[in-house]
Amino acid sequence: MTRRSVFVAQVLWPTFLVAAVLEMVVFSVVDPNHLQIGSWQPDAMTVYSLSFLVFWALAAAGTFLSYWMTAAVPRSTGRRTRRGRRLAHHAHG
Repeated sequence: MTRRSVFVAQVLWPTFLVAAVLEMVVFSVVDPNHLQIGSWQPDAMTVYSLSFLVFWALAAAGTFLSYWMTAAVPRSTGRRTRRGRRLAHHAHG
């Protein structure tokens, strides 16, 4: 598997699950048969499909932005040596 395909899987699969849950939550409250956009009143399956795609796209965009912002930060091991701690202590002291 390439690095790009792993990235796509890491973004799209969890956001697919989030979109599915969001769809269930929204349509447990909203009746799609009563929705109307201007003079167009789509059938329930169209409303379900379009809303799922919108939920999925929004969740994927949020996940991608989080990944993009964290990828811009240089990574460290999180470990500090004794010398590093001593130097940090003297710098603040």
